[in-house]
Amino acid sequence: MGKGPLSGIKVVEFAGIGPGPFCGMLLSDMGADVVRIDRKGGFGGSKFDITARGRRSIAMDLKKPEAVEACLKLIEEADMLQEGFRPGVMERLGLGPDVCFKRNPKLVYGRMTGWGQTGPMAKAAGHDLNYISLTGAAHAIGRPGEKPVPPLNLVGDFGGGALYLALGMVSALNHAQRTGEGQVIDAAMTDGATSLMAMFYGFTGSGMWEDTHGTNMLDGGAHFYDTYETSDGKWVSIGSIEPQFYALLREKMGLEDSYWDDQMNREKWPEMTEKLAVIFKTKTRDEWCEIMEGTDICFAPILSIKETIDHPHNKARETVVEIDGVVQPNIAPRFAGTPSEIQGPVPAIGEHNEEALSDWGFSAEDVAALKTAEAI
Repeated sequence: MGKGPLSGIKVVEFAGIGPGPFCGMLLSDMGADVVRIDRKGGFGGSKFDITARGRRSIAMDLKKPEAVEACLKLIEEADMLQEGFRPGVMERLGLGPDVCFKRNPKLVYGRMTGWGQTGPMAKAAGHDLNYISLTGAAHAIGRPGEKPVPPLNLVGDFGGGALYLALGMVSALNHAQRTGEGQVIDAAMTDGATSLMAMFYGFTGSGMWEDTHGTNMLDGGAHFYDTYETSDGKWVSIGSIEPQFYALLREKMGLEDSYWDDQMNREKWPEMTEKLAVIFKTKTRDEWCEIMEGTDICFAPILSIKETIDHPHNKARETVVEIDGVVQPNIAPRFAGTPSEIQGPVPAIGEHNEEALSDWGFSAEDVAALKTAEAI
C-alpha cells in the first residue's frame, strides 16, 4: 500500500498521453493504488516516461468482451476511474458512466478532454496550444509586436487539464465517501485554463490590463518584472514589484538617479528595460547571484532543466531527485502527517497483469481465462 493521503484509495486509469498520465502520476504520488489499463501490444515502459511512474500496468485488448468485463470487475473495486479519450469512446467500449455506475454507484468517474464533453468543438482534435487559444492565455504571452509564444504545454494540458481533473476527482471522492453517491467529473482544458486566467480577466475588466501582450506588469512589459541576459550568455529573472523590493533592486544595481523613481510610469517601461538590459550584461549570471540571490529583490537565476538538480535550494529540499538514472521532479505538495513517496518506477506494458488482477480480487482461474481469451 502506498504512503500518502490517498493511501488505500483504488484508481483505474485508462492509459492516454500527456495530461492523463500526469494526473495518474499525481494520484499515485499521493499514495493511491493506481492500476493503468494499457493497450495490449502497445508501446511504452521507457524509464524516461516519468509521468507513468508509480503504478501497475495491465495490458488488455478492449475489443474483447472478456477484457471489458474484466475492466468492469476492476471498476467494482475502484474508488475512482480516470480517462482522457474523446467524448463517446468509453461508451462505445461499453465502459461509459451509466454502465459503470450500475456496477459501482459510489464511483468517481473522471473525464478529461481539451474542449469538454459538450459544445460545438467537443469532438474535434486539438492540442494544448489550441485549447489555451480560446482562453486568453495564448494571446497574453509574448513580446510586443511579436507572435504569441507557446508556454510549453503547461497551461492547457497540465495546469488546466490534469491538475483540475485531480482536484475534481478528490473533491468528488470526498462527496462519495460522505454520501455514497458517485458522479462524473468533466474536466475540460479550456475550462481549466480559463479558470487559471481569473486574475487577468479581473485586471482586464478593471482597465488595469492592456489587451496587447508584452505591455503589462506581469507579461514582460515592466522593467522590474522581466528576464535579462548576463555577460556569459545566461539569464536571470527579477520580480521587484513592491516598492520596498524595487528600492532594494535600485540599491544593488546603483540606480540612484531620480529617473528610476517613476516605477509605475508605463510609458517609460520600454526604455527602462533597455537600460537595465545594458547593466545586467556587465556581469555574469553567477556574479549577479552573489549580489542578489536570497535577497528581497525577488531574484532567481534562470536554470536549464539539467542545472536544476545542483542548485542548493533544490538540493536542500530534494525538489529534484534521480531514480534509475533519470532526473525527475519529487513529490509535490508535501504533507506533514501523511508523507508521500514515489511508489515505483515506470512499469512495462502489462508488467503487472497477474499481480494487479490478483490483488484486486481476481482468482487464478479468472486470470487464466483472460489469457485463454487473449484479452490480456
